[in-house]
Amino acid sequence: MNAQELGVEGFSDEDRNFQGSCFRQVRAAIFSNPYQKSWGNDTEPALPRHEVLSRHAVTGLLSRGGAYFLQAARRTVDSRADLRWGTDLKGFRRIVHPNGVCLTGLWEISEDTDYSGYFKQDSRGLVVARYSTCCSETGRGHTRSLSMAGLLYPTTDRESGDVLPTASFFTQEDIGGANTTYVNDAELRNAPNITATRRGILGFPLFLATGLYFVIADREPGVRQLYEIAELGKSEDQPTRTPEFFRLLMADDQPRIEGEALDFRDEIMAQIYDKGDPDPQRKLVFHIEVSDQGTKKGIPAYLRRAITGWRRLGRITFEDATVSYNGDFVFHVHHPSWRDDRNDPATAVRQNGRKVR
Repeated sequence: MNAQELGVEGFSDEDRNFQGSCFRQVRAAIFSNPYQKSWGNDTEPALPRHEVLSRHAVTGLLSRGGAYFLQAARRTVDSRADLRWGTDLKGFRRIVHPNGVCLTGLWEISEDTDYSGYFKQDSRGLVVARYSTCCSETGRGHTRSLSMAGLLYPTTDRESGDVLPTASFFTQEDIGGANTTYVNDAELRNAPNITATRRGILGFPLFLATGLYFVIADREPGVRQLYEIAELGKSEDQPTRTPEFFRLLMADDQPRIEGEALDFRDEIMAQIYDKGDPDPQRKLVFHIEVSDQGTKKGIPAYLRRAITGWRRLGRITFEDATVSYNGDFVFHVHHPSWRDDRNDPATAVRQNGRKVR
């Protein structure tokens, strides 16, 4: 696979001309072309498994021909576009997280907090999220890193055609990989641990390149700040108050789906659907927890974070899901640019498409 086959990885006119997001439009796009018309039906083809190729990283490190990897890192910070169709309408290839399942649902904060925006009590908004795994392995029993990225909308009207600003979030298990058997037990954090050795010899170049390119493009490759959520819906004269740490935990009463070497996408779909039935039968709930207390130790390739004082604020309730081509190749969630002070936009490392500090 060459750079052309990866699609438009860099910042394009499609990104530059983006004016805001419409939940109804995004949902329609990701549900329009599922790999299986009726999930789990015996007559449907198996879900595709898109390979992650370390040679993309090696090329990027050793030659100018790999510039698309750095372009992708810059684009994912600079572009707020929610759907990146490309000129051929085939989207773009995710280099690190190509296999995923998309979900839609409702964000709710039920507890009193000192935070601003959509971390405030009684905040409710729609969510479009993509649950994915780092690298090629999708099956239970393999080392993999489960992850969830999402867009939060300041509305609860699923049928509205309004174009709105959104806030993004990113959570993940250990970036190097984890051995979680059930998705129920995955701890998804905005500041994960890092164990590079779990990538193995073949996967290490990709790990190295990903971290290097995000340092070049932005600043901190291992943490995704939350200020966009804390600024969503608030007035300009109100100070921003953002939690430092954030995690999503699946609710204890969600079923545990059995199956040897079970694909995580099937595991997530089975939380909501019965095989062969297109109508949702259940809901999938994640608890929202935050903290401002944490320490770290180690080196970039082996980093441990001790986070304490977790406080449960609310939940995300997912009502439907799909495994689709557009979910894998078109849907896009941007990474918030690093701020030296997460509550002060003037301290952003990257501004107006350029790294400024």
